[in-house]
This record gives sequence, C-alpha cells and structure tokens, in this order.
Amino acid sequence: MNSLDQSHTLENNLIFHLRSCQECAQIQISQFIIIPLKNIKSLIYYSGLEVLITNKTLKFTVCTNIKIDKLHPGLWERICAGYMALSERHGKSYAFDRVFPTNTTQEQVYNTCAKQIVKDVLGGYNGTIFAYGQTSSGKTHTMEGKLHDPHQMGIIPRIAEDIFNHIFAMDENLEFHIKVSYFEIYMDKIRDLLDVTKTNLSVHEDKNRVPFVKGCTERFVSSPDEVMDVIDEGKANRHVAVTNMNEHSSRSHSIFLINIKQEHVETEQKLSGKLYLVDLAGSEKVSKTGAAGAVLDEAKNINKSLSALGNVISALAEGTKSHVPYRDSKMTRILQDSLGGNCRTTMFICCSPSNYNEAETKSTLMFGQRAKTIRNTASINLELTAEQWKRKYEKEKEKNKTLKDTIQKLESELNRWRNGEDVPETEQTTSDMVTRFESVEERPILDNDTTSIVVRISEEERQKYEEEIRKLYKQLDDKDDEINLQCQLVEKLKQQMLDQDELLASSRGDGDKVQAELGRLQVESDCAKAEVKEVLQALEELAINYDQKSQEVEEKGLQNQLLADQLAQKMASLMELEAELSRMQEVSGQQRKRIADVLNGLMRDLSEFSNIVGNGEIKLPVEISGAIEEEFTVARLYISKIKSEVKSMVKRCRQLENMQLECHRKMEETGRELSSCQLLISQHEAKIRSLTEYMQSVEQKKRQLEESHDSLSEELAKLQEQEAEKGETEDGNKSLRQQGESHRGLHHKQLARLRDEINEKQRIIDELTDRNSKLELELAQVRADFERLKSQDSTKSERLEELSFLHERHEQTKQDLKGLEETVARELQTLHNLRKLFVQDLTSRVKKSSEMEPDDSGGSCTQKQKISFLENNLDQLTKVHKQLVRDNADLRCELPKLEKRLRSTAERVKALETALRDAKEGAMLDRRRYQQEVDRIKDAMRAKIATRRPHAAQIGIVLRLLIDWELNVKCLKCYLFLYLYVILPTYPAKHVKSDVHCGSEVDDSNRHFIIQQETAAS
Repeated sequence: MNSLDQSHTLENNLIFHLRSCQECAQIQISQFIIIPLKNIKSLIYYSGLEVLITNKTLKFTVCTNIKIDKLHPGLWERICAGYMALSERHGKSYAFDRVFPTNTTQEQVYNTCAKQIVKDVLGGYNGTIFAYGQTSSGKTHTMEGKLHDPHQMGIIPRIAEDIFNHIFAMDENLEFHIKVSYFEIYMDKIRDLLDVTKTNLSVHEDKNRVPFVKGCTERFVSSPDEVMDVIDEGKANRHVAVTNMNEHSSRSHSIFLINIKQEHVETEQKLSGKLYLVDLAGSEKVSKTGAAGAVLDEAKNINKSLSALGNVISALAEGTKSHVPYRDSKMTRILQDSLGGNCRTTMFICCSPSNYNEAETKSTLMFGQRAKTIRNTASINLELTAEQWKRKYEKEKEKNKTLKDTIQKLESELNRWRNGEDVPETEQTTSDMVTRFESVEERPILDNDTTSIVVRISEEERQKYEEEIRKLYKQLDDKDDEINLQCQLVEKLKQQMLDQDELLASSRGDGDKVQAELGRLQVESDCAKAEVKEVLQALEELAINYDQKSQEVEEKGLQNQLLADQLAQKMASLMELEAELSRMQEVSGQQRKRIADVLNGLMRDLSEFSNIVGNGEIKLPVEISGAIEEEFTVARLYISKIKSEVKSMVKRCRQLENMQLECHRKMEETGRELSSCQLLISQHEAKIRSLTEYMQSVEQKKRQLEESHDSLSEELAKLQEQEAEKGETEDGNKSLRQQGESHRGLHHKQLARLRDEINEKQRIIDELTDRNSKLELELAQVRADFERLKSQDSTKSERLEELSFLHERHEQTKQDLKGLEETVARELQTLHNLRKLFVQDLTSRVKKSSEMEPDDSGGSCTQKQKISFLENNLDQLTKVHKQLVRDNADLRCELPKLEKRLRSTAERVKALETALRDAKEGAMLDRRRYQQEVDRIKDAMRAKIATRRPHAAQIGIVLRLLIDWELNVKCLKCYLFLYLYVILPTYPAKHVKSDVHCGSEVDDSNRHFIIQQETAAS
C-alpha cells in the first residue's frame, strides 16, 4: 500500500456531549454540544446555566437544576453558524466545534458528525470516532445507543447501515471486501469479544509500521444485519458492572474495527480504509462510584489507561517532545495512527453540568482542549496498478532527463565564468544564478574603464596588460581558494587540539578517579576478607559441632538398637505367653463344660429326689436324714468355697483387664510421640537440604564474581599498558586517547558493575551469616529435641519394664487360674462321687424301710421336717448353680475381649518396634549423608584454597594471598606493587626492574614486599 503524494492537514472535530447527573432529574435527553460561533454578542439565561457570548467567547456558570426549554429557540441556529470558545467565569477558555439542543435526535448527531467520515473511509482514508468522559456521562449511549431501535440507535449501528447504502449506490465495477473485528481492553489485556478464549492478545506492526492486534477474530460481512449480529455477539461478552453512578457501567474500552478494501475490476485500482469506533470506559472517582473488590481493580486500570491517553495527547499538543509515550498503554498503542497519524479523527467529549461533578467536568474540558490542537495528516491508502507505476516511472525518467540537461547547462555556464568569459543575461539559466555572480558581472565595467585609458597606449602594451590582468585574476582566485582551505584546516586543527586537551584532562581525571576507586576497593576487600574469615571460622565450628552431634547420634543409635533387641525378646516372650494363654483358655473351657455337665446332672438328681420326697413315697429314718444333712452341709461348704474362688478369679481378671487398658493407652501415647519425632526429623532434613542448596548457589555466585574480576583485571592491565605507550608519537597518542576513552568508559561500567557485585556479595555474606545463626538455632533445637527423645526413650524403657512386670503378674494369674480349675475339678469329682454314694445309700434305705413299714406318726413328722430341710438345701444349691453358670457365662464373654486387647497390644508393640527400627535406620542414613556433605564442603574449600591462582578474581584477594603465603606486608604501596606484578599476569615484564620496592622510608625492611624479576615474570 502506498499513499498519494498530495496530503492535507485535517483538524480533529471536537464534539461535546453534555449529560445530566443523577441530581438533574429534569433533563431527560442527552445533549451534544458542538460549538462554532462568529462574532455573536448577546446574553442568554440558560435557566441555571448562565451563558455570555462575546467575540469567540462563551462564559457560563453551571448549576444543578437545569431547564433546557428556557433557552431561546432561535439562538441555536446563530450559535451553530460560526466558532465559539467556552470558558469559566474567571477566565479559562475551552474551544469546541458545535452545540446541539436537547431536541436533537441521534440521526441529526450522526449526520453532522459521522456521516462524512463514512464517505472518507470509502474514499481510501482512515477514520476514528471515539467518546471520552467521566463515568455515566453518556459515552455508550452516543456510540451504541439502543442497537435495534431506529430512532435511538447510536453511531456504530448507523455507520453499519450507511456503509452498505453508499456501496449499493457506487459504481458496479467496484468490488468490496469488508471485515469487522470487535475486541475490548480489559485490565490492560486485549480480549477478543468474538472469541472469549483469546484473552491476552498482543499488538504488532505491519510492514508500514501501523499497529494492529495479532490473532484477533476477523469476520467478513455482506449486509448490515450481519454487522449487527457481530455487534450483538460482542456486546454480550463485554464486561459491565453496577456502580453508584451507573447501572450498566462499562468496565473496559471497546473497539469496533471496520476494514474496507475496494478494487476496480477494469482498472485494477485498489483502495483501503479502516474505521475505528471506540467506546472508552469512563474515568471514575472511587468515593462517588463506591467501587470495591474486583470493580475497584477495574477502576484502577481504567484510570491508568485514560491517564496514558492524556499523556499522549499532551505530548502531541505541545509538539516539542521528541518522544510520544504510545507504548505506555495498549489502548494508545492501538490508536497510535488515530492520534497524530494517518487518520481523520472525531472526538466526543461527554461531561456533566452538575457542580457535583465540577472537577471531572473541568478535567474533561482540558482534555478536549488539548486534543483540539493535534494535527493529523490523512492520506489516501492507494495501491498503484502496473500501468500507474509505468506512467509514474516515465514521468520520473523525463524529470530526471530535464534535471540532467539543466545541470549540464549550469556546468557549461560555470566553466565560462571561470574562464573569464561574459555570459549574457539572456543565456543565464535562472535569476538566482545572476544574483550569485553579481561580483563577476562587475568585471566588464572595469574592462571598459581600462579600455578607455589604454586607448592612449599602444596595442601591444594593451594586450600585455590584459594578459597580466587575467593572470593576476587567476592567481587571486587561486590564492583565495588556498587561503580558504588553509583557514578551514587551521580551524579543524584548533578544534582537534581543543578536543585532545579535553580528552587529556578527562583522562587524567579518570586516572585519578580509578586510583581512588582502587584504594577504596582495597579497603572494601579488607573488610570482605575479614568477614569471609569469620564465616569460615563459623563453618569450621559448625562442622566440629556436627561431628560431636554425629557421635552422639551414633551412641544413641546403639542404645536404640539395644532397646530394640530387648523389645524383640519381650515380644517373643509375649508371643509365647499368648500361645500358652490360648491353650489355658481351651483347657478352662473344657473344664467349665465338664463342671456344667456335672452340675446339671446333680441338679437333675436333686430334683428327682425332691419329687420323690415331696410325694411322700420315701420315708427316711433319722440316721439316714442325719447323714444326708451332713453330706449336704459338706456340699454347701464346697460350693461356697468354689463361689469365693470364682469371685476372686473374676476380680483378678478385671484387674488384668484394667492393666491391659493402661498398657494399651501408654503404647498409643508412645506411638504418637514417635510419629511427632519422625515428623520433626523430616522437617530438619528439609531445612538442611535447603541450606545445602543455598550454599551451592552462594558458591556459584562467588565463582561468577571471581571470573568477572579476572576479566576486569585483564582490562585494567591492558588499559594501563596502552596509557603507558601514549607518549611515543603524536599519532599514536591520538589513537591511544581514543582507545583509552572507549576503554575508560568500559572500565567505568565494569567498576560500577564490580561495585554492585561487591554489594551483592556483601548482602550474600550477610544472608549467609543470618542463615548460619538460624542454623545454629535449629541445631540447638535439634539438640533439645534429641534430649527430649532421650527422655522419651528412658520413659519407654520404664514402661517396657512395667509391661514385663504386668506380664509376670499375668503369668502368675494364669497359674493361679489353672490351680483353681484343678481344685474345682477335684471338688466336683468328689461331689459327684458323694452324689452316687448318697443315691445308692438312699435307694438301699428306701428298700429297707419299705420292707419294714413301721407305723410311727411321730417319725413321719420328723421325716417331713427333714424333707423340708432338704428342699431348702436343694433350692440353695440350685441358686448357687445358677450363679456359677452366670459367672461362667460372664467369663466366657470377657475372654474374647481380653484376647482381642492382648492381640492389639502385641500388634502395637510390633509397630513400635518397627518404627523404632526405621527411625534408627533413618538417623544413621542422615548421619552418613550429613557427614558426606560436611566432608564435601571441607574438600571443596581446601581445593579452592589450594588451586586458587595468584590473580584470583575477587576484590581483596591480595590480602587473602598474603595470609596464605604468611607474608607480613603492611605497606599500601607494596600492596599496589604486589597487585600489579603478581596478581595481574598480563602486566608486561619489561617494566619490572631487578628489585621492585615502593621506596617508602620505613626502618623495618620486613614491612615491605620485594619482588624479584623472576617472580614478576611468572
């Protein structure tokens, strides 16, 4: 694309849009103010708005209650006829272009302000229309309005219809390609409104250095309906919010771009134009809008981008700044061509007439006044055809030929003048050449005077004199040229001498500064060396403390191993006890079952006997009754004894259960403490790893500083060598000064960088010192934790002993239970035998008594008493049997619980043993890893000290070398010589004498450093 040669300057249209705020409820329609005026003198009362119109001046006072209908209806026609400036009551003037009253429709605003830009865009120009003002001032109403309302729709939908109306009325041989894009600038990020997935687009430049948004969606449209569909889709994706001043406040700057390309089918001529339709978000004052949270962040970005727009317009309005800050905001970057570029721009300034918004209104007016002064240079974007390029080439070729002929004529005329010939005025090329050679034209006059005098002499003398005059004129011209050349040469030499003097003075000053800087750096190196020494000592102390702690950890590991072995033994014995307990439980169950069977049989026999006695079938004698009573007494004694033993066993079982619960609780507490200890150990491991990484990064930075110091030292040596060789020749001096200047600047930069690196190194050393102190605190914490773990270990040992004691008691209880079961079995067997004997004896006696059949009523009473006594005893035996059955059932119910708790206790002990073993292994691994890390650090430090070169790159390395070589050098000049002849390997050995000494008058010769020829050469 190329622009036509002819271009014209177009002033931006400045359009003011006056809208009421919330207080001005009487204003229903927005007012567009575009004010041109010519020499109108009148005084108008605009209700609360006092307007004074003078020559190109309109002064007004704003009030809050405005009645537009009181304005004289015929005034607007006179106001719109010329130019007018709007000013405050006390003197500040604001320039506008036009004013519309309140009854102006959207169509009239469009026809006045935007219709011409559509024609310009179709004619190949670029155009921009945008609205500026505070929030809720009517910008979106101006640009968009109600999109589908024919009367209330704004500029954008009307432009869409007007473009296609113009296209339909144009030549049929024109082919149009129309593309539209719709995007917004939200939170200083470009967001495509037609593709919401594109949220952060970038701004680039095309081959003509025109900014464009890369990756933005472009859609081809062929009718106004398609354009409106695109606008609806983009508007649905735009960010809006509710504030105290606007129910639908735009939270972003939207840009609707229409790109029109046209091509003539027959002539193949191509034109293109772009139209930017910009709806800016309004400037906000947080105290008025009540923005908070995300809305507040949006307001900050909106005000920031509008401030960048104001800076750009201010820079363009002043016209004196060489830099215009287009790149401060993406919005100004996109609109770069619209502000001071190849574009025709119309701006709507929207403001409020309320004194509540007085500050915002003044700021908006100032913005519009500055924008009014910007000048855009708009040109047609025309792409020439091949035939047009050919005609242009022929035209330029003919013009070039004409210029060459003119140059040849001028050269021939100049040669004639140089040869002393006269050139008539008719043969001169231009009148400018006549004025340039007026001094030469005076020569014919002198020749005529001479001729009148030479008439009196001979012809030979006249010719001779003329020849001499020509020679003298020629010599005079040559001398004049030579004098001019010499004067120019003298001026150049003087200027060069002044420059060289300035360079020499600056070089000397720079040399002094370098020496002073070198001294200061040496002092700083002393301080840095002392600090590094302290850090190394602290590291050594830390390593020693670490070794001690490692030994202590190893000892504790051995102790933990012994405790683990003891715990394993206890666990083995516990497993054996569990197996034995299970066996005893089986035996006890069998015994209980057998006892229950015996008791059941006994109860059956007793019930049968009771039935027989109760029915009177058996009449026992007194002897038999006494024997039975004795046997029952013995049985009661056995049963009471068994009952007491069972109660003692139940009590013992409950005691064991309580002891088991206590052991389980203690083991859970031990497990929690062990898990907390493991977590603490893992935290300390992470801290040690981070400290190790930090030390590695510090070492890497230190190596980089050493390398940079090496390069700086080499450059300094080269610079000193070049300065030493300056005085050999003058030409060499000039070249060396130039080189010295370049090297000096480089050296200054390197010194500045070196100072920054030294400061950074000092900061790193401080941080390392802080880290070291933190590490010492953490080490103290680890020690305290270790002591706490040690105390916990001793506590666990005591608890293990308690568990062992409880296990022994449990074993004793098992033995007692076993003996009790055996005793019960024996007693039951005895009772069973007595029962058999009793039944047999009773049977035999019954038989005998039945045979005897005595008739004794008194004995019958005695027998009845005995029978009742036996029944009572039988009832008691029945109750005792039931109690024994219940106790047996309770014991059977408690037995699974006890077994389960015992198993859980065993599992917990196993888990604690495993955790203790893992903790021990982890501690051993950590110890080995820490020992390896400390050894590696020590080896690295030793290797660095051993392999460090004499000119190691670090400020203060001279003092470090003196310490390593154990030299007692205390003279500053000796330090300097040592730095020049030992540290800098590039310093030429030819400048070193046989014995180099600083020459200071010091009595003690040991305080000086003498460098031999060989030492310096090496």
